[in-house]
Amino acid sequence: MGGDDAPGSIVDGALVAARHLQIGLLLVGDSALIERELARHPGAGALDIQILHTSEHVGMAEQASAALRRKPCASIKLAAEAVRDGRADAFFSAGHTGGAVMAAISTFGRLAGVDRPALATLVPTRQQPAVLLDSGATVECRPQHLVQFAVMGAAYARIALGCEHPRVGLLSVGEEEGKGNELTREAHQLLKSAPVHFVGNVEGRHVYAGDADVIVCDGFTGNVTLKISEGLVETVEALLQAELQSTFGSQIGYLLSAQAFRRFRKRLDYSEYGGAPLLGIDGICIVGHGRSSPKAVRNAVTMAAKAVREGLTEKLGAETLALGR
Repeated sequence: MGGDDAPGSIVDGALVAARHLQIGLLLVGDSALIERELARHPGAGALDIQILHTSEHVGMAEQASAALRRKPCASIKLAAEAVRDGRADAFFSAGHTGGAVMAAISTFGRLAGVDRPALATLVPTRQQPAVLLDSGATVECRPQHLVQFAVMGAAYARIALGCEHPRVGLLSVGEEEGKGNELTREAHQLLKSAPVHFVGNVEGRHVYAGDADVIVCDGFTGNVTLKISEGLVETVEALLQAELQSTFGSQIGYLLSAQAFRRFRKRLDYSEYGGAPLLGIDGICIVGHGRSSPKAVRNAVTMAAKAVREGLTEKLGAETLALGR
């Protein structure tokens, strides 16, 4: 029931993924609203779809912890419990990020060696995508938390991107190790001896350059970075389209370069990645953007299915186990 266009966009995108991947769906929320959306899809009856009814959900303006206490049958909580109880293998939400994170932690627990979970978002670079974490799960961090993020991020880059030796960078205000606040300075020292290929500090202007495969930061900084980037991409697209259509000559040029323009949009479109896995918990949770379109939901469900098939939780658990020793 979460997301700006729920449950319509959620159902639309999930059905496309279910058809393509031949997987089952457990849709958690108001059954009347869900059935109304399913009725728009004549072929839905041929798919393995179950509905878990609840009239409660966490609103975007609510405080997550208070809402989950007041609403024991909130859809995000029941979705997490369905995974815990074996009714599902993973869950996706485009709703309240804090609600999804808290429900996942309380239901699944943390992996050994992990104190704080992290949302790992794939971001485009001039080369292959990079992993940015944390992008919003843990706002206030200690230096050792960033080390844990680095280990999890490197493991995820190997699993999700096929990057054998991921380069890990620390997001800071300067490349020199003495730059930054107390958190980044202390984290820099710890990362130099961490079991990752640490390449030093990464400035904001280098996030999308491809100089690092994994970029580590606290959740506040990571979330702001992503939101600014999304706004910038939308502005650049709007300005570029306006310029290309401003004169007859530029319109001709636009038509000739339309394919390149589509490729440009695809490389920068967040919906291509679907969502961000919450790393560090003993289960699979994918958190999507509140504005998730059916395309984004489809890709997020695909990401969840891939994480199940490839044993993401088990592989991350093996990587983080050493941190608890």
